[in-house]
Amino acid sequence: MLRRFSLSLSLAAPLLLGGCATISDSPQQQLELHAVLDYQEVAGVGCVLSNDKGRWFTVLPNRVTVTRSTEPLTVSCKKDGLAVARETLGARADTSSLMGNVVISAGLGQLVDRHSGAGYGYPVNYTVLLEAVKSKEQLALEERVRAPVF
Repeated sequence: MLRRFSLSLSLAAPLLLGGCATISDSPQQQLELHAVLDYQEVAGVGCVLSNDKGRWFTVLPNRVTVTRSTEPLTVSCKKDGLAVARETLGARADTSSLMGNVVISAGLGQLVDRHSGAGYGYPVNYTVLLEAVKSKEQLALEERVRAPVF
Protein backbone atom coordinates (compact mmCIF):
# COMPACT_ATOMS: atom_id res chain seq x y z
CA MET A 1 0.00 0.00 0.00
CA LEU A 2 2.84 2.38 0.86
CA ARG A 3 4.52 1.53 -2.44
CA ARG A 4 1.35 2.42 -4.38
CA PHE A 5 1.08 5.74 -2.52
CA SER A 6 4.73 6.61 -3.32
CA LEU A 7 4.20 5.78 -6.99
CA SER A 8 1.08 7.92 -7.28
CA LEU A 9 2.78 10.79 -5.44
CA SER A 10 5.76 10.68 -7.79
CA LEU A 11 3.44 10.71 -10.80
CA ALA A 12 1.44 13.65 -9.41
CA ALA A 13 4.51 15.69 -8.37
CA PRO A 14 4.89 17.54 -11.71
CA LEU A 15 1.27 18.72 -11.51
CA LEU A 16 1.62 19.78 -7.90
CA LEU A 17 4.91 21.58 -8.47
CA GLY A 18 3.49 23.45 -11.47
CA GLY A 19 1.53 25.56 -8.98
CA CYS A 20 1.13 29.25 -8.50
CA ALA A 21 2.58 31.31 -11.36
CA THR A 22 2.97 34.32 -9.07
CA ILE A 23 5.71 32.40 -7.25
CA SER A 24 7.17 30.29 -10.07
CA ASP A 25 6.90 32.56 -13.15
CA SER A 26 8.38 35.94 -13.96
CA PRO A 27 5.95 38.85 -14.35
CA GLN A 28 7.90 39.71 -17.53
CA GLN A 29 7.56 38.06 -20.94
CA GLN A 30 9.72 38.39 -24.03
CA LEU A 31 7.99 38.71 -27.42
CA GLU A 32 9.51 38.50 -30.89
CA LEU A 33 7.80 40.84 -33.35
CA HIS A 34 8.05 41.18 -37.14
CA ALA A 35 6.22 43.44 -39.59
CA VAL A 36 4.90 42.49 -43.04
CA LEU A 37 3.64 44.73 -45.85
CA ASP A 38 2.43 43.23 -49.15
CA TYR A 39 3.80 39.76 -48.23
CA GLN A 40 7.31 41.08 -47.52
CA GLU A 41 8.99 41.68 -44.18
CA VAL A 42 9.66 45.35 -43.47
CA ALA A 43 12.45 46.68 -41.25
CA GLY A 44 12.57 49.95 -39.35
CA VAL A 45 8.93 49.91 -38.24
CA GLY A 46 8.37 51.88 -35.01
CA CYS A 47 5.90 50.27 -32.62
CA VAL A 48 4.36 51.10 -29.26
CA LEU A 49 3.07 48.18 -27.19
CA SER A 50 0.78 48.89 -24.24
CA ASN A 51 -1.42 47.21 -21.65
CA ASP A 52 -2.62 48.17 -18.16
CA LYS A 53 0.89 47.45 -16.75
CA GLY A 54 2.85 49.85 -19.01
CA ARG A 55 4.07 51.00 -22.45
CA TRP A 56 7.06 49.81 -24.45
CA PHE A 57 8.66 51.18 -27.63
CA THR A 58 10.60 49.10 -30.14
CA VAL A 59 11.72 49.16 -33.78
CA LEU A 60 10.83 45.97 -35.68
CA PRO A 61 11.99 43.35 -36.28
CA ASN A 62 13.03 42.95 -32.67
CA ARG A 63 12.44 41.29 -29.33
CA VAL A 64 10.80 43.27 -26.56
CA THR A 65 10.12 42.46 -22.91
CA VAL A 66 6.66 43.37 -21.60
CA THR A 67 4.90 42.89 -18.26
CA ARG A 68 2.29 40.14 -18.24
CA SER A 69 -1.33 41.05 -17.65
CA THR A 70 -4.81 39.61 -17.98
CA GLU A 71 -5.64 42.58 -20.23
CA PRO A 72 -4.95 42.57 -23.99
CA LEU A 73 -1.70 44.00 -25.39
CA THR A 74 -2.24 46.75 -27.98
CA VAL A 75 0.37 47.03 -30.74
CA SER A 76 0.46 50.30 -32.75
CA CYS A 77 3.04 50.57 -35.54
CA LYS A 78 4.05 53.12 -38.17
CA LYS A 79 6.63 53.14 -40.97
CA ASP A 80 7.69 56.61 -42.24
CA GLY A 81 4.11 57.62 -43.06
CA LEU A 82 3.96 54.78 -45.62
CA ALA A 83 2.23 52.10 -43.57
CA VAL A 84 0.40 51.72 -40.26
CA ALA A 85 -1.03 48.94 -38.10
CA ARG A 86 -3.03 48.68 -34.89
CA GLU A 87 -3.63 45.22 -33.48
CA THR A 88 -4.63 43.68 -30.16
CA LEU A 89 -3.13 40.51 -28.68
CA GLY A 90 -5.31 38.70 -26.17
CA ALA A 91 -3.81 37.32 -22.96
CA ARG A 92 -4.11 33.56 -22.50
CA ALA A 93 -4.08 31.62 -19.24
CA ASP A 94 -1.19 29.20 -18.71
CA THR A 95 -2.86 25.81 -18.23
CA SER A 96 -0.01 24.27 -16.22
CA SER A 97 -0.20 26.95 -13.54
CA LEU A 98 -4.01 26.73 -13.60
CA MET A 99 -3.89 23.00 -12.79
CA GLY A 100 -1.36 23.57 -10.02
CA ASN A 101 -3.48 26.35 -8.54
CA VAL A 102 -6.58 24.17 -8.46
CA VAL A 103 -4.77 21.20 -6.90
CA ILE A 104 -2.57 23.03 -4.37
CA SER A 105 -4.59 26.05 -3.27
CA ALA A 106 -8.15 25.08 -4.19
CA GLY A 107 -8.30 27.99 -6.64
CA LEU A 108 -6.96 30.72 -4.34
CA GLY A 109 -3.69 30.87 -6.30
CA GLN A 110 -5.69 31.42 -9.49
CA LEU A 111 -7.23 34.56 -7.99
CA VAL A 112 -3.77 35.86 -7.08
CA ASP A 113 -2.41 35.05 -10.57
CA ARG A 114 -5.39 36.71 -12.22
CA HIS A 115 -4.81 39.90 -10.24
CA SER A 116 -1.05 39.99 -10.91
CA GLY A 117 -1.21 38.68 -14.50
CA ALA A 118 1.57 36.17 -13.76
CA GLY A 119 -0.45 33.16 -14.91
CA TYR A 120 -1.18 34.76 -18.28
CA GLY A 121 0.86 35.45 -21.41
CA TYR A 122 0.82 36.70 -24.97
CA PRO A 123 1.90 34.87 -28.16
CA VAL A 124 5.71 34.59 -28.09
CA ASN A 125 6.12 35.20 -31.85
CA TYR A 126 3.87 37.67 -33.63
CA THR A 127 3.74 39.22 -37.09
CA VAL A 128 2.16 42.66 -37.44
CA LEU A 129 0.28 43.16 -40.73
CA LEU A 130 0.90 46.69 -42.02
CA GLU A 131 -1.53 48.55 -44.25
CA ALA A 132 -0.25 51.02 -46.83
CA VAL A 133 -1.23 54.63 -46.18
CA LYS A 134 -2.77 56.34 -49.19
CA SER A 135 -1.41 59.68 -50.31
CA LYS A 136 -3.67 62.73 -50.75
CA GLU A 137 -3.43 62.30 -54.52
CA GLN A 138 -4.56 58.66 -54.33
CA LEU A 139 -7.49 59.56 -52.07
CA ALA A 140 -8.57 62.40 -54.41
CA LEU A 141 -8.36 60.06 -57.40
CA GLU A 142 -10.50 57.42 -55.66
CA GLU A 143 -13.12 59.96 -54.59
CA ARG A 144 -13.36 61.55 -58.03
CA VAL A 145 -16.71 61.17 -59.78
CA ARG A 146 -16.30 58.95 -62.81
CA ALA A 147 -19.53 59.91 -64.55
CA PRO A 148 -19.38 62.28 -67.55
CA VAL A 149 -20.73 65.77 -67.00
CA PHE A 150 -23.00 67.23 -69.68
